[in-house]
Amino acid sequence: MRDPRGLTREVTPALAAREQDKSGTAAQILDVAELVVQVRGFSAFSYADIARELKISTAAVHYHFAGKAELGEALIARYAARFAQDLAAVGTRFTLAPGRLDGFVGLHVAVLLQRRMCLCGVLAAEYQTLPPSMQTAVIGFFDQSEAWLQGVLERGQEEGSLQLAGSAREAAQMIVSGIEGAMLVAAPYGDTGHFQAAAASLLAGLAGGKTEPARWPNPPDARPGRSREASHDRA
Repeated sequence: MRDPRGLTREVTPALAAREQDKSGTAAQILDVAELVVQVRGFSAFSYADIARELKISTAAVHYHFAGKAELGEALIARYAARFAQDLAAVGTRFTLAPGRLDGFVGLHVAVLLQRRMCLCGVLAAEYQTLPPSMQTAVIGFFDQSEAWLQGVLERGQEEGSLQLAGSAREAAQMIVSGIEGAMLVAAPYGDTGHFQAAAASLLAGLAGGKTEPARWPNPPDARPGRSREASHDRA
């Protein structure tokens, strides 16, 4: 068996049990930890908090994740994988670049509607105190978002639906920074109005101010950690 770093591991009974339990206790630990990080921050919880919530021992938490660094890496990996799936769904659902940009924003609106923050946005605010492995993973998440956006923006230039003052890469970096910053500012207000206004202004600038106001989702059944696509395509 190979671990995520590509190293071969001996398949012991204990390791096999861990692998089989990914959808059980380990997943529950990640669910609780993700919620706490998105609401309170990474430094604001301990294994005792998770154990108390799940009614298990702290030793059981350590069994699955030896330390907070390992838990943090697993959180980011799972979050990034889910977000990549959501981006793929946006790319499939929407044809033109403006619609895909709306879809990207819609994923973040859905997180705010759950009264949460982007997991990696929260971790970025604590970047200097994170273990090196988590710092690398956080950067990787934002690189993933910027790469996807760069592709969308280049497509928009080709189809004539977007107007960029600089390069697509620079615009992608601006969008990620603007969206994450807007989430932080919107959080204290307890609604998505401030965020949506900032996001709409940002996207309108890319489209030369000629787009319709975006209509982003307001799902009543938004599930923790899951996102929703935007509600329309400008195609």
